[in-house]
Amino acid sequence: MSAFPVSPEKENQLAQRMVALGVCEADIEESFVRSGGHGGQNVNKTSTCVMLMHRPTGLQVKCQETRQQALNRFIARRLLLDKIEQKQKGFVAARRAEIERIRRQKRKRSRRAKNKMLADKARQSDKKSARRPVTMD
Repeated sequence: MSAFPVSPEKENQLAQRMVALGVCEADIEESFVRSGGHGGQNVNKTSTCVMLMHRPTGLQVKCQETRQQALNRFIARRLLLDKIEQKQKGFVAARRAEIERIRRQKRKRSRRAKNKMLADKARQSDKKSARRPVTMD
């Protein structure tokens, strides 16, 4: 009997990915807590939320996507492997660079840049108004 309620292929893929990243099941600390949100009485009575902690890296993942504990265990492992892979491959630096780029875009323009932008808009407006047909008033 399989450990997760998914197809054997998905379970094998998960196992292969764990081996490729060097993560063994003994390194993962698993705990169950009560979920919150949608699900009615079921989430109040059963501990379907899964928390995983990878001891060597200190990364933590919490999953309460479904009402089934076993499926949440599978999804949480996938999320944990995603985080570990990001940390190992250096995607963290790329993510920080993306956040910094967005921050720069949202930053307030300098007075000189704003005046230049407004002047360009006024020039464009003059061009467009010159294209209008001449009317006899």
